[in-house]
Formats: sequence, structure tokens, C-alpha cells
Amino acid sequence: MTSRLIPNVRWRIAALLFCATVINYIDRQTLSVLAAQITEELGISDIEYAQIVQAFLICYAGMYIVWGRIIDRWGTRVALALSMVWWSLANAGHALARGALGLGIFRALLGLGESGNFLAAEKAISEWFPPKERGFANGIVNAAASTGAILAPPLIVLIFTQWGWRAAFVVTGATGFVWLVFWLRWYWVPARHPRVTAEERSLIEDAPGSPHRRSVRWIELFQVRQTWALFLARVLADPVWWFYLFWLPKYLSDERGFSIVAIGLTSWVPFLTADLGAIAGGWFSGRLISRGMAPLKARKWVMLPAAVVMPLSLVVPSSDSAVVAVAAICGVTFAHMAWKTNLMTMTNDVYPTAVVGSAAGIVGLGSSLGGVIFTGITGYVVESYSYDSIFYVMAFLHPIAFCVLHVLARASLGENGRK
Repeated sequence: MTSRLIPNVRWRIAALLFCATVINYIDRQTLSVLAAQITEELGISDIEYAQIVQAFLICYAGMYIVWGRIIDRWGTRVALALSMVWWSLANAGHALARGALGLGIFRALLGLGESGNFLAAEKAISEWFPPKERGFANGIVNAAASTGAILAPPLIVLIFTQWGWRAAFVVTGATGFVWLVFWLRWYWVPARHPRVTAEERSLIEDAPGSPHRRSVRWIELFQVRQTWALFLARVLADPVWWFYLFWLPKYLSDERGFSIVAIGLTSWVPFLTADLGAIAGGWFSGRLISRGMAPLKARKWVMLPAAVVMPLSLVVPSSDSAVVAVAAICGVTFAHMAWKTNLMTMTNDVYPTAVVGSAAGIVGLGSSLGGVIFTGITGYVVESYSYDSIFYVMAFLHPIAFCVLHVLARASLGENGRK
């Protein structure tokens, strides 16, 4: 029996990628939301907490290139399913930790699995979306990250108040297996999907500006100037996101005196504005492309004002008002996610679909490398001094990253080869 054709299957795929990323971030955020309670109960210092976070980031970074190769070789469907199973089991395993070492081991295992999610999402978007829609599709995925961070505090605090912190890891870890059923049923590449219409397949495969047909060997990616531009931009700018992801609840507790309930009620707000930034940034660059602007130029036209906004970070340590500080943080997360959405979409614009997973792995390594370095510095600075210097540094990372990107990433491979 022939399957019934469904229009706009690609947006169902986007919904599945959205849900996977929400789960990814809820699992990732469980520790940071409960950091104050867990570190107190297990006797973990700020430096040890930073090391636990680094264990995640180091393994997360180390698997980027590996997952990129797996995704390109095994396909998006199998690779993302494997990634989900791995990280869901690792997240549930946190419940078994009895000290800093155990927590660090499970955190490392979580990092090994979670890095496959965004790479698979970028590959799927390259497979399913024409250039003018990729920014918006990537905005949906990045909004999912923020949505996960929004849902995590109230959800995790609710589970914590009812059953304790160990149950929080088990419950959040179990959700991935529910998603897996829908993913295996629905995801295939357009050429093999039984329900995609001929019109939608033509829209995807014949879109102008798509680098689908050009062949590039994996090793050649390291010889491409744009690879290093995107890599360095993420090394410089992504530590801002890692800081808010792992340190915001602890900052609100340590410096602003927030209770666990207040953290649950407040810490989701900056991630809501990040959601809005992701969607707005992706939509706006897509509009510019629809009006005839080249994809890379359109992405950078959105990233420039985002970089200009980032010095709002200076307001956070200088204000005595918690409301003003949180408002400034909201402005920063909005701008960062508009920036990040367009930076990630550049991978789809620059590289052929066949190597998008591998290219995203190399570029994504820069994100985690920056996070590892900055997290180590943050732990030392917070333990020895205060959070103030961290906010001062974060104010200028995006403007520097934009300058690097502008100089090095001037064209896609389809336009100027290996320049």
C-alpha cells in the first residue's frame, strides 16, 4: 500500500529536531539548576563544580569531529537516534553519583552523547531546507535549546521538591526514549521519504544557492579558510552561552541571594528572550535572502547589530538591582542567539550537504573548546575573586569574533572555491 503524501513534511522534521533539542537542554540543565543543592549535599567546591562542567565540555568537544563523521557516514536518522539513547542513559546515571568523581564521570558520558544532536540537526536542515528557509529552521533548533532551558528550572525544581535531585535525573533521562519512537517512524532523507510530495522534493533539491552537488573530501575541510573563520568565531563567542547555561542559577544564588524557588521562577526568563532572538535572527536573514541578498552577507547583516548589543553585559555587575541585572542578561541572550543562529546557518550555506556533518563537527569543536577554557577560568575567578571580571570580558567577545569572521569568511565554497 502506498503511503499518503503529506505537504510540507520538512516542517514536521523541524518539529522533531525542536523536540530533540528541548530534551537535550533539559538533560544538560538538570545539574546547573540543582547545582547549589547538589554541591552542598555532596561537599563539592566551586572549583570542583567547574571541573565537573569541564568534564562535560571536554568530552562534548572531543566527540564533535567523531559525531560529524558518524553522521555523514551512517546518516542523520541512525546517528541522532544513537546519540539520543546514549545521552539519555548517561543523564539518568547521574542519580547514582555519590561525590565529585562520580558526578564528573556521568557528566563526561553525557557530553560524549549530547554533541551529536546539533550536528545531526544541521545535517538534517541541509538535507530538508532550501537556503532561504535554513536560517529560520536553524532558529527553530536554537529556540529549542532556549526552550529546554526555560522548561528546565520549573520542571526540575518541581521534581526536586517532590522526590529529590536524584529522581530529577531519572525522569528527564527517560523522555528521550519517548521521542525516539517518533523519530524512527518519521525521519528519512527527502529522496527516500514515502510521504514527501514531488513539489516539496523539487523545492529542496533544486533551490538556487544550494551547494548540494559539489564534492569535497573530509580532509579538505581543514584547508578551507571559512572553516577556520567559523571555528574561531565560535571559540570566541560561544563561552557567553556556556556561562549562562551552567553558571546563571549559581550566580543568582551566590551573588543575588536567590532561593531555589526564586531561581525556578526567574532563571528561565533569559532563555525565553534567547528563544525570541533565535527565531528573529533566523527569520530576518531569510527575509534578506528572499530579497536577493547573498546568504553569507545576509547572515552577517544580522550578526553585526547582535555583536553591538553584547556590551550590555557590563550592566550586570555594576547594577545593585537584580531586576536591572536580569533585564541586561535578557538583552544579551537575545542578541547572542540571533548571532549564533546565523553563525550555525553559515555551515549550511558554505558546505555541500554530503559533508555538513563533518564540517559542523569541526566548527562545533571551537564552541566547546572555548567553553572548556572559559569555564576553567570562571571557576578560578569566581572562587578567588568575584563574577564581575567574567561579565566584563563577555561584553567584548562577540565584537572581536565578528571582526575575525568578517575578514576570513567572505564567500561560500561554491562561489570562490578554497579561498
